[in-house]
Amino acid sequence: MKFEDVLAEVGSFGRFQLMTIFLMVIPRLTLALHFLLNNFIAVIPSHHCNISSLDDGGIFRNLSQAERLVVGLPVQKDGTPNSCQMFAEPQYHLLRNSSSMAELPTVPCQNGWVYDNTTFNGIWFAIKEELTKPPPLSSSWVLCLELQYLAILVTGIEWVDIKHRTAVGILISMDWTVSTVLLVLLAYFVNDWRYLTATATAPLLLAIVTWWWVPESARWLISNRKVNSAHFYLSKCAKINGREQVMADLKPEVLSKAVPIDNQSKKYSYLDLVKTPEMRRLTLLTGVLWFGVSCVYYGISLNVAGFGVNIYLTQFIFGMIEIPAKTFIFFTLQKLSRRLNQAGTLGLTGLCLFCNMFVPRDMTLYRTTVGTLGKMSAEGAFTIVVLYTSELYPTVMRQSGLGYSSFVALIGVSLSPLIMVLEDVWLYLPSTVFTFLAFAAALSACLLSETQNVNLPETIEDVEQTRGRLV
Repeated sequence: MKFEDVLAEVGSFGRFQLMTIFLMVIPRLTLALHFLLNNFIAVIPSHHCNISSLDDGGIFRNLSQAERLVVGLPVQKDGTPNSCQMFAEPQYHLLRNSSSMAELPTVPCQNGWVYDNTTFNGIWFAIKEELTKPPPLSSSWVLCLELQYLAILVTGIEWVDIKHRTAVGILISMDWTVSTVLLVLLAYFVNDWRYLTATATAPLLLAIVTWWWVPESARWLISNRKVNSAHFYLSKCAKINGREQVMADLKPEVLSKAVPIDNQSKKYSYLDLVKTPEMRRLTLLTGVLWFGVSCVYYGISLNVAGFGVNIYLTQFIFGMIEIPAKTFIFFTLQKLSRRLNQAGTLGLTGLCLFCNMFVPRDMTLYRTTVGTLGKMSAEGAFTIVVLYTSELYPTVMRQSGLGYSSFVALIGVSLSPLIMVLEDVWLYLPSTVFTFLAFAAALSACLLSETQNVNLPETIEDVEQTRGRLV
């Protein structure tokens, strides 16, 4: 009797599985609140020098605000006022001829800055007009959230049969979408970044409580020779699903044969990811895949201020378009292979990033449309990669494989803001890098094995003998 047979007997998708998924909702909702929080607490609004020191009590005082900016501030290449320099003295002749700005003497801001607080209600500033920068989220904090997410996903997938794996994987990911939209509402109504951070963090207290009620994966427990604990959770599953009589004849010793084990005395570690040829190949390809997916996804997600539209509206659009994106992915995963879906969404993401480089920045509608399409495909790629990778690694190494993939992904997340800074070198360099990463990740996906309608591998031997070839 295989584990799939045991699961079918106790109920592979009943009230127990739905209850488990429901218990995961609150922990999942906290993820996007923290991963995308910096979009609102670390954004720097447009600003320019405070030119009140140029007031000579004469002509300057009688000028309109727009005219004061003309005579007091040099203009950047994109036509916006310089944020760090001001004229040493009012240049009144620019009111007649603004093109004669070359070689005019400038000095650094002499009296602080003036910020555009129409979007943020001035919540990011201290009274003395000094920009208050909140501390970034620590890497250990983000890592804990990521590991929580992976534990939730693996638990959800390992409690259902092949037929429902796709549905459960996408259903669990919908919590992220809801959280993304919820973040917009919180940021709009909670004005101070300190209170916003506290509000986003508060649900973690409830998540800690609900996490204790989430059952362990019986499949994982058996693979780690904890058959008594596995028997306990399977009995609980059978009882809640109304199949309690099934467990009467199913003894713990029978379960020990439901999941094959490479070596009864072996303890697995991260080194097992690279000890055998096919595991090394799998580790390398999933590493490239996760790095590309995460770096590109967060490169788009953290650039909500770069589309020329209100940041709240952009974030809301980015959240809402995930619903049709994931719905579309749900249906395509039923018809097409995992590999084709993964490579296709990444290829489309790269294409959108490439095309957006040629859309003028003043064409905000077109830039937002192409950017939104890119965000949809990037979200689809992220939704698939978690499900796909969990199906590629064997049960004995699934947590380790996803933990490694998550670590590589976090490197991509950390580098994505640094890549965006490269626009100081060349305006289109960040988009070029992200495009290359998207296509590289798509190529790595093409080299992975197919997992659609295939039983989850249990041992490393399963990967070496039957999962190492393209199917």
